[in-house]
Amino acid sequence: MVQISPNLRTGAAFGACAAGAGCQEATGMEMTAFTKYHALGNDYLVLDPGDCPELPSPRDIRLICHRHYGLGSDGILFGPLEAEAGADFGLRILNPDGSEAEKSGNGLRIFARYLHDNGRVGAEPFRVSTPGGVVECVVDAAAGMIAVEMGRVSFAAAMIPVTGEPREVINETITAAGREFTFCAATIGNPHCVLPVDKLSADLATTYGPHIERDARFPNRTNVQFMKVLDRRNIQIEIWERGAGYTLASGSSSSAAGAVARKLGLVDAELTVHMPGGRIGLRIDEAFAVTMSGPATPVGPMRLHPEALRNPAVE
Repeated sequence: MVQISPNLRTGAAFGACAAGAGCQEATGMEMTAFTKYHALGNDYLVLDPGDCPELPSPRDIRLICHRHYGLGSDGILFGPLEAEAGADFGLRILNPDGSEAEKSGNGLRIFARYLHDNGRVGAEPFRVSTPGGVVECVVDAAAGMIAVEMGRVSFAAAMIPVTGEPREVINETITAAGREFTFCAATIGNPHCVLPVDKLSADLATTYGPHIERDARFPNRTNVQFMKVLDRRNIQIEIWERGAGYTLASGSSSSAAGAVARKLGLVDAELTVHMPGGRIGLRIDEAFAVTMSGPATPVGPMRLHPEALRNPAVE
């Protein structure tokens, strides 16, 4: 059972989706309803199929998530959907570049909070199916925290994937923009490249992250974390997220970085991950199964006017 850590289609007619009562302007043009949340500054728009059964196209996703031309977000959570066997709800996670993510820790916490806010779950654990696997969640409303059993981290090249011979990808070298780094690769349902460093800054992520994300050894691209170990119970990371760019916080990135630090023998089983957006608690067992806990905060309901999707500035 989860415990809080102490420390579909693509629809051309998307813009015409019914959004429930009160969403239509005097022009008669229907607006599409979203609910915006953030998890330590990593913000998502929840699009409920009950309001709009059509999954937006990649181009529409880019416009909706655009900070100037759309509603602005780090992605879209499309759900709840029909779940796989063994799960209660299904979820799809769309990146702001129009691609799809296998899993998102922050996205899962936000989705869990959305379900709780709408009376679809209570205090009991529930399971959500994603393309990256089924996870168990629990909402502690009194503490304002959501815990997610993220699954087991693997360092196996074939599972991440990383090109080359079968192996655990630990302490290998990579060159990005003329600088050489040591890295470890991992998957927790989505790919990660963790680079331990002595000095940490946002510039590392923004300068080298885009090159590492698209390095040829990562056929599905990769999320990138620069990691500094503070002590045996604390690490600090800067994140370049695949399909999203520089990110203030990430649950799956925290989980992968924490598991790498534990694999290297640098941290204990319970630790806190510090990011520009805030802190996430982790518990990592001997098999590298990770339980993550942290907050998710509602921002508010939002409406998208269909005219926004006709902007030629974004392709």
